[in-house]
Amino acid sequence: MRITDLLTKDTILLDLSAASKQAVIEELVNKLDHAGKLNDRELYKEAILAREAQSTTGIGEGIAIPHAKTSAVKSPAIAFGRSKTGIDYEALDGQPSHLFFMIAAGEGANNTHLETLSSLSSFLMDPEFRKKLEKARTENEVLEAINSKEDAMSEEEEESVSDSAEQLVLSVTACPTGIAHTYMAADALKAKAKEMGVMIKVETNGSSGVKNLLTQDEIERASAIIVAADKQVEMERFDGKHVIEVPVAQAIRKPQELIERALKQDASTYKRSQGSSRKNDEGQKEKGQRTGFYKHLMNGVSNMLPFVVGGGILIAISFMFGINSANPEDPSYNQIAEILNTIGGGNAFKLMIPILAAFIAMSIADRPGFAPGAVGGLLASSGDAGFLGGLIAGFLAGYIVLFLKKAFSRLPNALEGIKPVLLYPLFGILFTGVIMIVVVIPPAKALMNLLDGWLIGMGTGNLILLGLILGGMMAVDMGGPLNKAAYTFGLAMIDAGNFAPHAAIMAGGMVPPLGMALATTFFKSKFTKQEREAGKTAYIMGATFITEGAIPFAAADPGRVIPASVIGAATAGALSMLFNIKLPAPHGGAFVIPVVDGNPFLYIVAILIGAAVTALIIGFWKKPIK
Repeated sequence: MRITDLLTKDTILLDLSAASKQAVIEELVNKLDHAGKLNDRELYKEAILAREAQSTTGIGEGIAIPHAKTSAVKSPAIAFGRSKTGIDYEALDGQPSHLFFMIAAGEGANNTHLETLSSLSSFLMDPEFRKKLEKARTENEVLEAINSKEDAMSEEEEESVSDSAEQLVLSVTACPTGIAHTYMAADALKAKAKEMGVMIKVETNGSSGVKNLLTQDEIERASAIIVAADKQVEMERFDGKHVIEVPVAQAIRKPQELIERALKQDASTYKRSQGSSRKNDEGQKEKGQRTGFYKHLMNGVSNMLPFVVGGGILIAISFMFGINSANPEDPSYNQIAEILNTIGGGNAFKLMIPILAAFIAMSIADRPGFAPGAVGGLLASSGDAGFLGGLIAGFLAGYIVLFLKKAFSRLPNALEGIKPVLLYPLFGILFTGVIMIVVVIPPAKALMNLLDGWLIGMGTGNLILLGLILGGMMAVDMGGPLNKAAYTFGLAMIDAGNFAPHAAIMAGGMVPPLGMALATTFFKSKFTKQEREAGKTAYIMGATFITEGAIPFAAADPGRVIPASVIGAATAGALSMLFNIKLPAPHGGAFVIPVVDGNPFLYIVAILIGAAVTALIIGFWKKPIK
């Protein structure tokens, strides 16, 4: 399949009218929608914005490649837009962007589609190709330039490395979507290595699978390995090698610096026993690398969320038939409610704690930690130790496996192959299980019961105070550690059967983006045109409980935006508790308001009052834009 099968005349805009990043996205999404490439315009746009929230797709050199892989795409396609004056797309090099390629990949996109989409990213690394696109006067000239480039490029074959290579550098590139940045980083490294006369091989971990897999022989001969990735890649194979770990964007922007570091072996030595928290020879952590408790916890929470969200919302929907409608012996019994409750609460929700513990352990000890973590989490869940027991199980299993790796490190090399398939799972599950049953579960169960009883016994005044604190925490760092701590507490309370705290948490999390959206609507003179455009998106992000929608405003004016957001979010959380709202669904924003236990109208009032408080504080505090 050729690129021009996906990029056609009806998805090309040679003169964008947009003047801001948000407007560019809107214009290109509309182009794809009008060309009949999308099933759901709004859902696709949300997926694009979610990808931008992870990191900008303005990669520099005047290029931006917004992209998403979602079921909202009817058929894979590419939209091309060009701005002669340039648009501030928050590019990595700080320069205006002129060429925009919006990639739309469907959930069921096959490897042929994904490889074709990815090859475009590679072509854009060629300056001469970019110039042709900038000078093209018609849509046909754009298509001809792409066809010419594709014809000139021989079909890429799997790379091999000569045994005689004196200095060999290896690399692994990966991004969450696996469509654009993965391949652009690979091409940037290969092009710079060729210019420097350095032998390099790059493994890509893209949506279509792993390409150019590094062999064990190549790993042994390499000076160092550059891991430019924004998602987890297989690391254990690099044991004993110098490994440079950076975000994928750094490989696109600074390939020469990374290659030079690799040649000098200016990097930490990866040790299997060190798990995810690696240090260099001087004991310093690699720059930009998240380590420690927060990283491991977030790895567990992020992988647990799909089970929590899906299962929790199904449980909440079943409650719409009646709070006891899933019980065959209750007069309100409904078979549909029973099915929904069985899927959500009987299965998906029960996996929450084992999955949390498994991925925490895996973050600490890599793959060998997964099984002991999952078993420890299951023991915590079945033993009524709740969320707290699951957290302890994850960290316990992870560090037990790290201990086992160190203990078994002196075994003969002939036994190396049985460690991951026999020794680690056997002793990891055994030690984790025994410690959980004998030491952890009894006190954890008692503590969870005590906490639940404390919450149930709270008076109205104390509940309002708790709601105020939890709501405010959601807005302090908007997706950071405090936000996640409050959210994790809410999940623990849902697991314990206490739904009121999470209602306050969701209300507090929705307020910052909604408050900023209202402020940009009613106090337009206080915001730039770009901020007013961002405000429109903030309505959607706030309504869907994406607190990060307020981050662009907080970054531009933290002294006003953060205090105003905290006050508004705390107000919403306190009002939610005052109105005795309970929420069994852990996510969903406005979509799950109908399933609250309490008065849905009062819950909406609490959220809107909080958002209005934030908007008014900003409106009166912020100075007009000159």
